[in-house]
Amino acid sequence: MTSRPVDLTQLITDHIREVPDYPKQGVVFKDITPLLADHTAFAAVVDAIVAHYGRGTIDKVAGVEARGFILAAPVAYHFGAGFVPVRKKGKLPAATYAESYDLEYGAETIEVHQDAFAPGERVLIVDDVLATGGTARAAADLVRRTGAEVTGFSVLMELGFLHGRDKVGDLDVHALVTV
Repeated sequence: MTSRPVDLTQLITDHIREVPDYPKQGVVFKDITPLLADHTAFAAVVDAIVAHYGRGTIDKVAGVEARGFILAAPVAYHFGAGFVPVRKKGKLPAATYAESYDLEYGAETIEVHQDAFAPGERVLIVDDVLATGGTARAAADLVRRTGAEVTGFSVLMELGFLHGRDKVGDLDVHALVTV
């Protein structure tokens, strides 16, 4: 039996549920849980991220809380790389670096352990959505503070109308889908 090529964009968009007015009035939340529940869609997303960067190019994968964890862990496994959680303030037990940033609907602070990355390590940051760019910029700044190199920022979906790329400077952004 011959398998047909998968249209990754269609596969992803078919598995994203839009939830209006969540987490606050006027926001249309992009729910990825239907995608995660579908083996074919989930595997295609992980494989596409790995294929974009190529094996042997990444030392650590940083996943941004919370949905970024879900995507980053299998990507790290495929790279043979370590996984590092980038968490919301107060969630990590050892000494941390912290960065604050603005969201499209508020403000947040994220942290990473100070010893999470060694100087010179090549780090891929993975998250589910690139919106205003604040989270991406803060995560990259955290990685760079440790002396590690940010190889790129990979996301499942970019909300192009929010112009998040404009906020991340020279950061290489890889989005599987842009809406």
